[in-house]
Amino acid sequence: MYPAVLIVDDETAIIESLEGILSDDGFEVIHAFNGYEALKKIETESPDIVLLDIWMPGMDGIETLKEIKKITPNLPVVMITGHGTIESAVDATKSGAYDFLEKPLSIDKVMVTINNALNFRKLEEENRYLRKKSIEKNSITGTSPAVQKLYGQIMSAAPSDAAILITGENGTGKEMVARTIHQFSARPEQPFIIINCAAIPEENLDSELFGHEKGAFEEATSKNKGKFELASGGTLFLDEIGDMNINTQAKILRALESKTFQRIGGGRTLHMDVRLIASSNKNLEKEIEAGNFRKDLYFRLNVIPIHVPVLRDRKQDIPLLVDNFLEKLSKQSSGRKKSISENALNLLLDYEWPGNVRELKNLVERLYIMVESNHIDVADIPEPYNPKCKPKELIQKTFSLYEDDLALARKRFEKEFIKQKLSQEGGDLASVAQKLGTSIKYIQKSIL
Repeated sequence: MYPAVLIVDDETAIIESLEGILSDDGFEVIHAFNGYEALKKIETESPDIVLLDIWMPGMDGIETLKEIKKITPNLPVVMITGHGTIESAVDATKSGAYDFLEKPLSIDKVMVTINNALNFRKLEEENRYLRKKSIEKNSITGTSPAVQKLYGQIMSAAPSDAAILITGENGTGKEMVARTIHQFSARPEQPFIIINCAAIPEENLDSELFGHEKGAFEEATSKNKGKFELASGGTLFLDEIGDMNINTQAKILRALESKTFQRIGGGRTLHMDVRLIASSNKNLEKEIEAGNFRKDLYFRLNVIPIHVPVLRDRKQDIPLLVDNFLEKLSKQSSGRKKSISENALNLLLDYEWPGNVRELKNLVERLYIMVESNHIDVADIPEPYNPKCKPKELIQKTFSLYEDDLALARKRFEKEFIKQKLSQEGGDLASVAQKLGTSIKYIQKSIL
């Protein structure tokens, strides 16, 4: 299907000329002689791009452009005029025009501009699709009052650029909350950069945050951009900031107050434009009392506090979460669907979940992999989730003496061996694959 171009001009000669050239290049061409007619054609014909003359009787091009952007904001509009001025170009751009062309038209420039505008629109549509998928992937699953309250806080906080401090126990989904805030912020197309303050050695943290110049220290064999620089225009998420050393806290505070920083070993001052979100599973007020966290940095970060509820306070969400996890696992395993019985689900509802949603997700993945049947029942639920379940001894798999197929015997042994290792690792595919020196894909294939 060829792209449709709407040409809006009160000069018949211009329309006929462009119509002939664009038709020869495979475009579907629609035309209108004034702004009112153009708006009707947009509603009935749904063009992919509009070439719009600025100077027309009645509703001029700028007025028409503004009306177009009201009804179809993503439709690219290229303005055309024979009386081009800087003022009209600026006005058209501010009103949402993609580009600005002057008469007499250069056909080569017209074709390049149209193709660029169509490619830009395609990229925008792809970005919107990816953003939608990202929002779906990172959305907080649940309908409990605790989750509804969390949704409200996220939606209220997201549009501003104020710093946010997310608190909550391990496994509650603090990173997911941060990603959701970014997706609904004014910066969704810009980078979302994470730095795990607990996972980076203290001596490397400054370099990770601010970057370094070549030769700044012995290991600095090349220039390196830090997370503040990489996140420019977007969001920087400082995960588990309560584990950051006190000296680095002071440097971050200075950067936030001055909105500037320097790479290690560099003399150039760089300006900072980031939305800052921090998280912690610690009580930072107690950390301040203990002298482990700066009070001034705490107040700088805690402009908007958001607390993520623990799973034991939102147990009514467990059935929905389990269904969600099973659905995702079935998609990853070529559509092999599994369900869980009501009695088995009741066991999960009775458990206190110290590891929160992350623990529930790991258990569901473990059950999906380890349970042969497509229906998970009470007998399949292990300790400590099932109080009546006795500790199982390691499976000692024997093979029938009459089994004389060596290849089949090997395959059965390997399957049971891998299942046993998965049980020992709590269903962690990556850990088992690493220990056995194979791939996650091979592990999944072997146990199905």
